[in-house]
Amino acid sequence: MSATTHGQSTRTTDTDRSRKAEATARGHRDHRSLALAVIATGMLMIILDGSIVTVAMPAIQQDLGFTPVGLSWVVNAYLIAFGSLLLLAGRLGDLLGRKRMFLAGTGVFTAASLLAGAATSPAVLVGARFLQGMGSAMASAVGLGILVTLFPQPRERSRAIAVFSFTGAAGASIGQVLGGVLTDALNWHWIFFINLPIGAAALAIGAAVLPGDRGLGLRAGADVLGALLVTAGLMLGIYTVVQVEHTGWTSPRTLTLGAVALLLLAAFVVRQARARTPLMPLRLLRSRNVVGANLVQMLMVAALFSFQILVALHLQKVLGYGAAKTGLAMLPAAVVIGAVSLGVSARLNARFGERRVLLAGLLLLSALLALLTRLPANAHYLTDLFPVFLLAAGFGLALPALTSLGMSSASEDDAGLASGLFNTTQQIGMAAGVAVLSTLAAARTDDRLTEGHSLPTALTSGYHLAFATGTVLLLAAFTAAWTILRTEGR
Repeated sequence: MSATTHGQSTRTTDTDRSRKAEATARGHRDHRSLALAVIATGMLMIILDGSIVTVAMPAIQQDLGFTPVGLSWVVNAYLIAFGSLLLLAGRLGDLLGRKRMFLAGTGVFTAASLLAGAATSPAVLVGARFLQGMGSAMASAVGLGILVTLFPQPRERSRAIAVFSFTGAAGASIGQVLGGVLTDALNWHWIFFINLPIGAAALAIGAAVLPGDRGLGLRAGADVLGALLVTAGLMLGIYTVVQVEHTGWTSPRTLTLGAVALLLLAAFVVRQARARTPLMPLRLLRSRNVVGANLVQMLMVAALFSFQILVALHLQKVLGYGAAKTGLAMLPAAVVIGAVSLGVSARLNARFGERRVLLAGLLLLSALLALLTRLPANAHYLTDLFPVFLLAAGFGLALPALTSLGMSSASEDDAGLASGLFNTTQQIGMAAGVAVLSTLAAARTDDRLTEGHSLPTALTSGYHLAFATGTVLLLAAFTAAWTILRTEGR
């Protein structure tokens, strides 16, 4: 009888242990899912803010009395702070703790959003936008670094990166719709106030669920001179690019500032090779996947930013769409991107490898921009635009694969730096793409107007040139991916 009782007790103990183990595993999965949701929400808020502002610019100008040149600084102040601080913020996340950096950045961004929404003068709004850029850099620079350490297995990491990538496309499209709706229904102040509940929720949940890390300590990378060089070089370089539309590419001002920016960045690289505790250990750049993925990303983003900006301009300036209708018209692109990135990209990456999936995505995107070079001035949405938007599925293939390759060589100690570098090249690509393609489109439009063409025809011709240039950039990205990138283990 006692033996039977003992056997039952043993089985009961084993069952209890099994249940506890399952509960622990389930709790761990839930914990990581919440952490991923916090990171994705932070990225959504940042991308949402970037696109929501562009729709509300006319209302902001009218209410606060911005000059046309001054109005550009509502965007430029954000871009300069964001792009120039990403690399530094990513490395500081490795040194001080990525969780601390993410939460601090989210807090700064949320507080700056309150200041921007309450702004009653151009100076206050531009200052708030600079602070928003700082907070965005701090949070987004370490987001990928947290993600890759949280999901170490290739298959689950691929799924997590797909979710992360989707939020970028979703934020851009939702921002265009939401910006128009909020501005028309309430006023432009609410495009910033909308960030407050999102930021507060991300802070509260993130403090509880994000993995804690103490960081390497400042002594592991206390290179003050290197930090000054890279921040000054990136800030001056991005400032030069965003001012090209007003100063021209060959003006003495542009050439001088561009040369100084390049010298500062070159001095930073030399400093990192010689410093005892470098801010950016150059071993990260020995990986052909890291170098190749960042190069491909710059080319791809430079081309595709023309899609987001110039198609929206075509819809509004040529076809006469309003702000909200423009956002809704471009929504199918976000839907197919989301369906592909969340539904199939992880499985395709696991089966065929990230490199092949990236190449397929780049081909689809090249076809998208190539078709837009034939877009007529009197385009019909269902026949001329809607089928083209479906090719945006290529972005849902390309970005998760590219992100996986760009982070593939990052160790736990360098994950924040790799994340910051990947985000930096993305911002440089965006800024350069807007400057180059917008300048080309404007110049072609002016030439056509001089020749006597109507405004819609002239604008369409300018956009055609920009889309053709974007197609060339995407084919260059395809070539770089084909020749440089390698899928590990294949």
